[in-house]
Amino acid sequence: MDDVNPPGPAGPTDITDDLVRREAKKATVWLGIAAIFALVVLLAQPIMLIIGGIVFAAMIDGGQRLLARVLPWIPRGLRITIVLLGTFAFLVWLVIFAGGQIAAQAAQLPEVIQRQLTNLSLWAQSHGISVQNLDLQSIASQVLGSVGQVTRALGGIFGGFTTAFLIFILSIYFVLEPDLYRRGVAWMLPEVSRRHWEGTALRMGKSLRMLLFGRLIGMAVEGVATWALLAWWGVPMAALLGLLTGLLAFLPNIGAPISGALMIMVGFSGGTEMGLFCIAVYLVVQTVDGNIIVPMVAKRTVDLAPALVLGAQLMFGLLFGILGLMLADPIVAMLKIALERQAERNDANRAEA
Repeated sequence: MDDVNPPGPAGPTDITDDLVRREAKKATVWLGIAAIFALVVLLAQPIMLIIGGIVFAAMIDGGQRLLARVLPWIPRGLRITIVLLGTFAFLVWLVIFAGGQIAAQAAQLPEVIQRQLTNLSLWAQSHGISVQNLDLQSIASQVLGSVGQVTRALGGIFGGFTTAFLIFILSIYFVLEPDLYRRGVAWMLPEVSRRHWEGTALRMGKSLRMLLFGRLIGMAVEGVATWALLAWWGVPMAALLGLLTGLLAFLPNIGAPISGALMIMVGFSGGTEMGLFCIAVYLVVQTVDGNIIVPMVAKRTVDLAPALVLGAQLMFGLLFGILGLMLADPIVAMLKIALERQAERNDANRAEA
């Protein structure tokens, strides 16, 4: 005789109707997706820190790979140490030797911009452009506020010690043992998807290295060339403008217009010839970067549409601030590679079927 008691009547929480059961499952799935989305929003800052660590680790790994071509007999750990020490030495030089001059020039920048806005208003009036309803003080406040946001954002790169330190520590862990973390993610996936993930992760790493290598080359070329040309002509605040141009070059589509506008406004503060020279410098530097460096890098990395990158920058900048703005390009690159790899997998599965 079976000892199991026969099922009793349905309780108030039991769902016996098949249609209601299916709809309840669908609702559970949607609620789960909403909960995951809410969790991502709540954990946005830690997630961005982790992504920042991955991106910075790719930069370090790219540096040690370049050293491996010159010094192949040096262990990988030592090459990573050399890259980190070189980066630290550059930052120390920037703070000690260039910090005083750049800080003094940064204090003069808002005054120069406001004076140029006043000159622009007078020029408009002299050419018959009505400015009666133009609140110059409001415009000046908005422009200076925008410049202040850029300055604070750039300062946050150097002054946000907590965020920078966490990203730095994470990047060291990632770059020292990349296989460990790649295997850890693969372990959480179904067994049939692990080899696919390995290939995707390797392709992402290579593309990130090339993307960031090109970005660093562009930053160095734009920053040094801008500083050298402006200093040669005697443009005020040449060191600050060179630094801003180099740093803002990390932000494609957005950084160049901002640095160019600042450069031109400062140039016209010294006269028409100096302003025209600054326009020429901006055009030449951007032409070299856009027609030589960017195509050279794009051939060996993921090809991103400018509109897609700009849209991602606007969204990530709004959601995550300056960190999201900086990481928008690498995130879009990784997402595109993941989608391309999935499309290749789907094509292979259809070919086998």
